[in-house]
Amino acid sequence: MKELSLHIMDLAENGIAAQGNLIRIRVNEDIKANQLTIEISDNGKGIPKAMMSLITDPFVTSRTTRRVGMGLSLFKAAAERCGGVFELESEPGQGTRVKGSFIHDHIDRAPVGDMATSLVSLLAGYPEIDIDYTHMYDGRNFEFDTREIRVELDGVPLNEPAVLQHLKHAIKEELDHIKESYKERPDM
Repeated sequence: MKELSLHIMDLAENGIAAQGNLIRIRVNEDIKANQLTIEISDNGKGIPKAMMSLITDPFVTSRTTRRVGMGLSLFKAAAERCGGVFELESEPGQGTRVKGSFIHDHIDRAPVGDMATSLVSLLAGYPEIDIDYTHMYDGRNFEFDTREIRVELDGVPLNEPAVLQHLKHAIKEELDHIKESYKERPDM
């Protein structure tokens, strides 16, 4: 995949397919430490213990709709190719946590990409799912939680086109802001 945001969207969809109704996404770009960490967790049904050792094999999947499961294996390969580490934890009935770390300036690291579009795509396709997203950029952060947004919308669906358009613009603007704020700091 050309952008890490597409990996994030794929892994979030795995959590939704596992009957999760809350997806937590954490992206931490620590420029000073030269680290990028991405963590996606869900409260779905988890991965059976018997599958844990096989789950990153691209030709193993728990889905019955297709015979391959490339998401985890591609994310793992992306992290390891960039001097990082892949972690997977899952507890049946409790959910799954996937974490990948990357050397931030590694020549082979894909860009984080368009997180606003990935998040809005998830909301458009799965409006009943809650997403708790935090993006940190060297100490500055942006938080987005659909549970709070639902309260503000007072019954207006998240997948209403005007809402999606507004959310996409607001997310992009906030992500740009935390990165621009970093560039403007005098100690950099």
